[in-house]
Amino acid sequence: MKKRMGFVGTRFSGLDGVSLEAVKWAHVLEEMGNEIFWFGGELDKDLDKSMLCPEAHFQSLDIDEIKSSISRTYKRSPHITAMIHEVKDTIKKRLYEFIEKYSLEMLIAENCLSIPMNIPLGVAITEIIAETAIPVIAHHHDFSWERDRYLHNAAGDYLSMAFPPSLPSVKHVVINTIAQTELAARKGLSSIVIPNVLDFSRGMPSNGAGREAFLEDFGFSEDDIIFLQPTRIVARKGIEHAVELVRRLQDPRIKLVITHSSSDEGLEYYNRIINFAKNQGIDIYFINNKLHDPNQYRQGWERIYTIWDVYPYVDFVTYPSSFEGFGNAFLEAIYFKKPILVNRYSIFIADIEPKGFRTVSMDGFISDEVVEHVKKVMNDEEYRVMMSDVNFRLGKAHFSFDILRRDLKSLLASFFGVNGV
Repeated sequence: MKKRMGFVGTRFSGLDGVSLEAVKWAHVLEEMGNEIFWFGGELDKDLDKSMLCPEAHFQSLDIDEIKSSISRTYKRSPHITAMIHEVKDTIKKRLYEFIEKYSLEMLIAENCLSIPMNIPLGVAITEIIAETAIPVIAHHHDFSWERDRYLHNAAGDYLSMAFPPSLPSVKHVVINTIAQTELAARKGLSSIVIPNVLDFSRGMPSNGAGREAFLEDFGFSEDDIIFLQPTRIVARKGIEHAVELVRRLQDPRIKLVITHSSSDEGLEYYNRIINFAKNQGIDIYFINNKLHDPNQYRQGWERIYTIWDVYPYVDFVTYPSSFEGFGNAFLEAIYFKKPILVNRYSIFIADIEPKGFRTVSMDGFISDEVVEHVKKVMNDEEYRVMMSDVNFRLGKAHFSFDILRRDLKSLLASFFGVNGV
């Protein structure tokens, strides 16, 4: 039976992991016959099926003031408390309008009940759930206790209340088993694990441009070897390891390409990487301003590129993160059958590596063995193809849309019964 569902979050736009994963969920839910609507502080969705609420964004002026005022202190001023409630009331009113306008039967809260990047939004959703008992899937990508900047704050009361809330009509979904264990231990909340996924059954996407056009548009030569760092420029992504790897390979043809911006976490690490690369004698190619959402158009470019149009033409993927909630870039690399360097972060060790994926693995630093392994991968085509084929097969078996469809069907049945799905 078709349901009308509303996705709620700070942002559904661009290339961030939460936005990308929400689109995948929406696609599968629509294939199952449901109708999807969107609510957030930044949206690139159909205007007829969405409601923009600027106060819900994580970078509005009020939210910036709230975050800066409660950080690194245990004391919150009455002014900030009043501001939280004022913004919360505005968001709450809009959320009620959203639910009523589209006659929603369920909400899917995308990370906005997980990490307090917008406290008023989380509190507003929690109050609405308590007042209406509307069915809610709280889809958690990362939690406050996973980020050092939230360990010392003056918002413990709100974090206890809403990040995440303990309410009967809410079912919690996490993206890895470590988060499942932590959520149970810290909050006493049960959850199910639905990993991040990709549609491994579809053909390789393309904008129609070939390798020659790609190289021309991005300023590379035919002989260049492209190493792709498909992440935001934030400290936990470990980009300095990718820079060091390129230096130690000592091949001037290798170009290190970064796809994303520094986003919401400031420019300090970005500047560090710029200076570190300069000291190492390595050029970095930043291409985030040349990548587009596939549904958007930006004037001045003859051809439109998305991150999906970049992967086919890269030679190697670097993914030296110290922490990831799951690892979208890992899935993208194996989908496009690209060899990949992985820093063995905790979630990779617990949920991904045991499946048998073939990678160049590092344990916190670029060792001589890592460098030699990368050289072997790049120089031995048969070995490289074997790795890529094994990884694609395992990805399709464990992290495909078929897995997501199965898990969502079971989750919806827990709300509405088998006949209501």
